[in-house]
Amino acid sequence: MQQLKGTDKKYFTNCKQWYHRKICGQPTVITYECCPGYEKIPGEKGCPAALPLVNIYNTLGVVGATTTKMYSERAKLREEIEGPGSFTFFAPSNEAWAALPAEILDALVSNVNIELLNALHYHMVNRRLTSEELKHGSSFPSMYQDSHVHIHHYSNGIVTVNCARLIKPDQHATNGIVHVVDRVITAVSNDMQSIIDVDDDLETLRTAFAAAGLSAILENEGQYTIFAPTNEAFEKIPQETLNRILGDPVALRDLLNYHILKNMQCAESIVSGTPMETLQGTMLEVGCDGDQMTLNGKAIITKKDQLGTNGVIHYISELLIPDSAKTLLELAEGSSVSVATKLFVEAGLSSHLTGSEALTMLAPLDEAFKGDVTMTPSMRKLMTNHIVKQQLSSKSLYHGQELETLGGLRLRVFVYRNNLCIENACIAAHDKTGRYGSMFTVDKVLTPPMGTVMDVLKADDRFSLLVGAIQTAGMTELLNQQGALTFFAPTNAAFSTLPQAELNKLMRNPQELSAVLRYHLADGMLVSGGVGSHTRLKPLQGDKLELGVRNYTVYVNKVPVADADLMATNGVVYAVNNIIKPLPPKGDREQADGPAAPLRPDASFQADARSFRNDDLFQKVIRSRSSRMMTQQN
Repeated sequence: MQQLKGTDKKYFTNCKQWYHRKICGQPTVITYECCPGYEKIPGEKGCPAALPLVNIYNTLGVVGATTTKMYSERAKLREEIEGPGSFTFFAPSNEAWAALPAEILDALVSNVNIELLNALHYHMVNRRLTSEELKHGSSFPSMYQDSHVHIHHYSNGIVTVNCARLIKPDQHATNGIVHVVDRVITAVSNDMQSIIDVDDDLETLRTAFAAAGLSAILENEGQYTIFAPTNEAFEKIPQETLNRILGDPVALRDLLNYHILKNMQCAESIVSGTPMETLQGTMLEVGCDGDQMTLNGKAIITKKDQLGTNGVIHYISELLIPDSAKTLLELAEGSSVSVATKLFVEAGLSSHLTGSEALTMLAPLDEAFKGDVTMTPSMRKLMTNHIVKQQLSSKSLYHGQELETLGGLRLRVFVYRNNLCIENACIAAHDKTGRYGSMFTVDKVLTPPMGTVMDVLKADDRFSLLVGAIQTAGMTELLNQQGALTFFAPTNAAFSTLPQAELNKLMRNPQELSAVLRYHLADGMLVSGGVGSHTRLKPLQGDKLELGVRNYTVYVNKVPVADADLMATNGVVYAVNNIIKPLPPKGDREQADGPAAPLRPDASFQADARSFRNDDLFQKVIRSRSSRMMTQQN
């Protein structure tokens, strides 16, 4: 048994239904109690001594439902539940009676009238039902005018009758079975539409259901849960937003369906946060915190378990607006992209983000913006290029696809094993799909391509020596032509690491210079977001380049990249402050961290030869080991 610390609330559990020592976020104390009807024997484990069964009337006293026992006598029910028959009695605990509002309790028990007997008969079924037979969604005619009691048996082991939890199930008696429940239950006669129709607190919701044509669903047979926003909940929404949704049948239907679960969830069935599917098709996190039931982590439920014949209503004090009913601006305001949202508004793009254009917003995370961000003409243009001209889903993007922005640029899509990127910015969260537009959260501010690889190098003073070397090696045309290249471009600092004599010799030898530069250049575009822990690229000359990421820095053959993702129309440039050399084979890696050997164009071939010799040695070791084992066996 698990008991909530500091309360009398107990949960009888077995190995299948174990609540991880916490119920509704509160710690529990694990204890063991004898089931009613059993006793301990000194020196023996458990409670092996079975006491004789007694009738239901006396069992009520044994299981701690003494108030129900007292009222049974007062209502002249004692004779029936002591006599012949086979009954199931859902007996309210003493605390359940104490929790009834005084006026209701007074009306039931002030004089010995038929009301109390009717109320108790509604807690009884004219046959024996164990908790195993109380199937989810079943109902049974009670002994009060055959009015049904409604059963729910949840996967976490909790069983409810009319949303009251069975707190001591399966207490056997000679003439039936007693289940102690945590509240006094009342007859259910109205469907959910009828409950909403007569409650003034739900007047706005009633109007909204009628406008969306959803009233019929609340009258149909079924087992739904409605989180019903009160009039006050609707009043908290900005009038402009509310008018827009109420005037848009598609958004209104989505909004209302987001408040309805596909199955019935009584408050007592929740012991921890669980995602549950709504009629709108997305999930709501239904949970609890102590005595409070929560939605998406917020304790906004003001009244629980208003039971109808086709489901249950919980009243809530806030309106839940699903993404599918929001404008692009509302999607952004509800996400961790506050800097981007502010910039979109300052750039004068609000009319696009609140209208009915089909658009996709690329919204960089707040940490993607460095330092103080102010609105300038170039920033305005950049933000315009963060909005793509159609509504997209990231699932439908493909490698090489081009997307047109509001600013007239074409952005390229790159699909990698570990990431999906648009230019240098990779998608960092699930899409948010609004009424007309979608929002992709990206990890970087976009760097639109500015000219060819050669143009990028010429525009950056760090590469002045490299530009000269490219011209000497006759590679200018290669870096200007259409295509997709990844260039680990040595900066002036990289060239200065070479001894002057070696540098002079290299610069005078176009063939050797071309071999060195081609080892820094690979076919295909790889932006930094596509680099995993062991990514390999094939250079235009030489064996392979090994890439990795450590502390947010990209390394190529153990050389750190100084500046990544300089985007060009025909490739991407990485600035490196060292000349990249082939790595020695794995066995010799320890020496690779020592002084670098002079650079030779055939270094990769020498590495291959060495790895071949190591392979040869490995085979000899295997052969000698297996011959030794055979000798031992003989």
